[in-house]
Amino acid sequence: MTRESALVLFSGGQDSTVCLAWALARFERVETIGFDYGQRHRIELAQRPKVRERILADLPELADRLGEDHVVDLSGLGSISDTALTREREIDFHENGLPSTFVPGRNLVFLTFAAALAYRRGLSRLVGGMCETDFSGYPDCRRQTIDAMEQALTLGLERATPIDTPLMRMTKAATWRLAEDLGGETLVRLIVEETHTCYLGERGRLHSWGYGCGGCPACQLRSRGWDEYVSGRFA
Repeated sequence: MTRESALVLFSGGQDSTVCLAWALARFERVETIGFDYGQRHRIELAQRPKVRERILADLPELADRLGEDHVVDLSGLGSISDTALTREREIDFHENGLPSTFVPGRNLVFLTFAAALAYRRGLSRLVGGMCETDFSGYPDCRRQTIDAMEQALTLGLERATPIDTPLMRMTKAATWRLAEDLGGETLVRLIVEETHTCYLGERGRLHSWGYGCGGCPACQLRSRGWDEYVSGRFA
């Protein structure tokens, strides 16, 4: 563990929960930030405090470094985004190959607000769950994009603003394995039972890998990663 501090971009989903555990294992002080941008799957906002509560109750070795949570209203982003994450519309692909779930500029806006909050709170690093291995093709999830944002924020704030992306090169199966490494079966069960990833906001049925519709791209990535993780454990 280092004496540094971090602000984790925490949606309440699988990836950001693993990133939160990763940060808690490394940094002396960790806070979280979430964003309400009018997302269709806004159930994730309700799951955020539940995940934090489970960490506090079930993972005391990590919990003593968990600090305040912050939720930022970014409804203006949703109002200008005609996407399958902010509107009741079909999930499909645009002519440019990007899925209709892509919210233009979302991670760029998130990182800018997170950096401003970290500056005010005296937190030295940002941590995000962006990944360019098993993902939906979003250009703002690429490490090249994150590097550019890191440079811009460092210049604009006149202080170093490193952005850690521990899942960037990981498959979803590897993300499940990292969760086990960080918090054992306790953290894996917490992720299955409490986190939310499904784009449609479905929490009616608990699958082996968690709640979700089972058919949207986010559910497919999560369930496929779970199957690969489980088969690897018992191979």
